[in-house]
Amino acid sequence: MDLFTKCDYNRLKVIHEMDVYPYFHVLESRQAPVVKMEGRRVIMLGSNNYLGFTEDEDVIKAGHAALDKYGTGVSGSRFLNGTLDLHLELEKALSEFTGYEDAMTCSTGFQTNLSIISAIVGRDDYMLNDKENHASIYDACRLSLGTMLRYKHSDMADLERQLQSIPEDAGKLIITDGVFSMRGDICKLPEIVELAKKYKARVMVDDAHGFGVLGPGGRGTAAYFGLTDEVDITMLTFSKSLASIGGCMLTKHQVCEYLRHVSRPFIFSASITPSSAATALASLRKLEADPERPARLMQAANFFREQLRKREVPIIDAPTPIVPIFTYKTLDTLFFGKKMFEKGVYVNPIIAPACVEGECLLRTTMMATHTEPILEEAANIIAKVLRDGAPDFGFDLTER
Repeated sequence: MDLFTKCDYNRLKVIHEMDVYPYFHVLESRQAPVVKMEGRRVIMLGSNNYLGFTEDEDVIKAGHAALDKYGTGVSGSRFLNGTLDLHLELEKALSEFTGYEDAMTCSTGFQTNLSIISAIVGRDDYMLNDKENHASIYDACRLSLGTMLRYKHSDMADLERQLQSIPEDAGKLIITDGVFSMRGDICKLPEIVELAKKYKARVMVDDAHGFGVLGPGGRGTAAYFGLTDEVDITMLTFSKSLASIGGCMLTKHQVCEYLRHVSRPFIFSASITPSSAATALASLRKLEADPERPARLMQAANFFREQLRKREVPIIDAPTPIVPIFTYKTLDTLFFGKKMFEKGVYVNPIIAPACVEGECLLRTTMMATHTEPILEEAANIIAKVLRDGAPDFGFDLTER
């Protein structure tokens, strides 16, 4: 069979034929609570710009200054010609802020997980994954030479059963999202840490959606539980709370030094651009200077949840800025996402494989800069679209 045969993607054809395709809308303004998309005013409820720093003038100025000083890029990897003093300053600031010994930055969050897991897990080692971990973690596990085991979502009994099945002297890494990106729930980190101690495993937390959100001053999931010293590795991304692009591993100095010299995704990738490093650092400094900003983010999220409840919109209740709305069926979810955009609200339609078939969602995310009038307006639009309902398609996409 020709390799390109698979590119005749029937599911995509059906979505377009049904006129429910909701993806790749074009943004024409800054990432903000209200944006311009395809010529229209749209309330943005689909961005991970949790702290609102993408439109902060000081952060933008820092990016401009880095462009003027360093140029547009480094044209090489950190291992060779691509290390700037700015990269080292950012790593030092991140490790000091979070309380870890050292930090290692990577070009993206996805690459950060690839860099960590593929290098730290060897042929005779084991990785234990929460089933709802981010896709980058699963791809990183495939890139490693170790054995991957999955445990049911936040099911500590299942995690212990998996740990019991592993040879006692084997290397073990328990990997979990801090905040799960689809449902917005928080991992059971205290229980995970206890099991790790019992079975001599290491713990890694993907804190992409927890950093800047949870814990004192936004220091993340480990700090939220008071377990920073018990979590061996934390990774975070710059594309969310730090309003930039890139990622970072936080751990012991010895581990960072090892990965800097053996991690193929790190060694063979160009380093973060100067402007990206500068804007991430400026956002971090803003967060340090305004430690109550994560609390304002949660106030916005709690207000929005209450608005949806008043309108009898079915939501998943979680203590994070992620507010998922149940829509269940694939075609209904795509239809509602498209219709809400047409009415002036952008949300993220979540369908398989990002969720289980039959448990589709509209994922909304809050920013610290969302105002109550904007969120109330959005809640009214969302509720009306859902009340009006979806057409009877006669089938669901899983049947095609």
